[in-house]
Amino acid sequence: MYARVWGCRGSLAAPGSDTIRYGGNTSCVEVRLDSGHLLVLDAGTGIRALGAAMEGEEDELHILLTHLHLDHLQGLGFFRPLFRPGADVHLWGPASPVQSLAERIAIYLSPPLFPVRLADIPAQLTFHNASEEPVTIGSATVRAESVTHQGPTVGFRIEEGDRSLVYIPDHEPSLGVELAQQPTAWISGCELAHGADVLLHDAQYGDHEYPNHVGWGHSAIEHVMSFADKAEVEHLVLFHHDPYHTDDELEALLIEAQRHRGTVDDHVRLAHEDMTIVLDDDGVSFSHATAPNAGMI
Repeated sequence: MYARVWGCRGSLAAPGSDTIRYGGNTSCVEVRLDSGHLLVLDAGTGIRALGAAMEGEEDELHILLTHLHLDHLQGLGFFRPLFRPGADVHLWGPASPVQSLAERIAIYLSPPLFPVRLADIPAQLTFHNASEEPVTIGSATVRAESVTHQGPTVGFRIEEGDRSLVYIPDHEPSLGVELAQQPTAWISGCELAHGADVLLHDAQYGDHEYPNHVGWGHSAIEHVMSFADKAEVEHLVLFHHDPYHTDDELEALLIEAQRHRGTVDDHVRLAHEDMTIVLDDDGVSFSHATAPNAGMI
């Protein structure tokens, strides 16, 4: 399994000289399976550059949406494969008791918010409710689990062979509880993340910022570190960076995370655009993509 981060900013794209090291595009992660299948985790602004890089490559692809807040969806209308007739695009997202996934996405992909209607997209679109039961896509098993955030929201776990990657970009597991004192069965998302080789997780706030954002649906550094320890994950990637945080401030948050753990090691790191992750029989390795990223929105 190969993964590449195309966007890891939270809430709002944040281009500029002070976000250049970690990037300003919102959430999007490419996952390539050994079978050749492509999974795309979320459709934030980072998906535009991914689509430009892969144009013409894929006849079938799967877009896994954790939820439908705009920072995870607004790149969808700029994803070039959607405008290629014959492309077979599967969109997965959280179920709602009120509207279907297609109806909710069509609210964004329609005037006055967007000039092209969802019904006019040339690609073949198939919509699926994200399943808590394992689903086989190519050589991987994928399952979803509802997590604590505003509105219907899920995290995803992708397993291929003996390796697992878990993606929970928007999550407030500490809401109303003290994580350190909670049994794992009572912690949102903990079973989904348990034993993961790699966890990409919400780390939007510093501990000093969180008291002003309780209930907003995001984690402080203390919370994500406690969550990762409870879930016994091997590698933690701090994700969904606040749009107000500069590169230097993000690096200060990494130091804060290492202080919580009591050690400085490479098992906790900051997500950045063009980060690549390889999960195979040899273990887990991180690097930086050699091909240049296609840039900000």
